[in-house]
Amino acid sequence: MSDEKPDSPVEPVEAPAHKPILRVVKGDLTPEELAALVAVVAARNAAAAHAAARTEPKVRSQWGHPARMARAPHRVGPDLWRRSAFGG
Repeated sequence: MSDEKPDSPVEPVEAPAHKPILRVVKGDLTPEELAALVAVVAARNAAAAHAAARTEPKVRSQWGHPARMARAPHRVGPDLWRRSAFGG
């Protein structure tokens, strides 16, 4: 008798093929040199991601805010043109 189970619910799945992130175009790197290159690139990416996560969002100027486009309707009356400059 064999130890294999023909109706096993778990089947081996092949990993999807990925495009390489780094490619050595010229030269012949040793495994140690390639590992050092990958470590430097990974450290730079991690530092950039960390710096981007720590930055605060920019405060939007209220001068150009879209809410300023919705203004109160013009009112008609004596001397209202003078008080309109002060929001009255």
